Amino acid sequence: MQPKKPTDIKRVLLILAISAVAWWGTACVTRSQGDRSSAAPARPAQTPSLWTQLQQGDGYVVVMRHALAPGVGDPDGFRLNDCSTQRNLSAAGRQQAIRIGKAFRDRNIPIASVRSSQWCRCMETAKLLNLKPVEAFPPLNSFFNNASTKAQQTEAVRRLIVASRTAQGVTILVTHQVNITALTNAVPASGESVVLRAKGQTVEVIGQLPTP
Repeated sequence: MQPKKPTDIKRVLLILAISAVAWWGTACVTRSQGDRSSAAPARPAQTPSLWTQLQQGDGYVVVMRHALAPGVGDPDGFRLNDCSTQRNLSAAGRQQAIRIGKAFRDRNIPIASVRSSQWCRCMETAKLLNLKPVEAFPPLNSFFNNASTKAQQTEAVRRLIVASRTAQGVTILVTHQVNITALTNAVPASGESVVLRAKGQTVEVIGQLPTP
């Protein structure tokens, strides 16, 4: 048997090197694609898609932060049945609430019901939407100054959302930032909404509607 020539050895080494590089490149691409697919979170629906889903109506719940009401919390001496002791909507806030209601009507969103916190700024927002008669729902009340009922109220709202999965039309809930954050981890601005829908006993965040 004749010994291999140096040129033959070089050719073999070159082929082996090319094969190794090709294998390494394929492995890297495969690993990179696997990393992206496992780490990529589901993106929330964009606004046009959200409106389209709401037009279908059934089972969706829109949890809305009340419209613009300058300040934080409530003044000392707050009384639930006396709006003069509370932080209320500004003129801009009232116009904002009217625009929000118009956005729903212009898109022919079917409304099943409208419920609200008993706070005056929420009740006024809900009424100015002009979508349905407004029903006060105490679990939507603010616990900003007293978090002792946070878990109880949040669970009551969650149960309402689960029960609304068979409602014919969209359920509107007008409440406060702290309540929405406790339920969804979202921190909406005044007049913004988080769209939810129950899947079995689980409440899913579908997306967020900005203030029109």
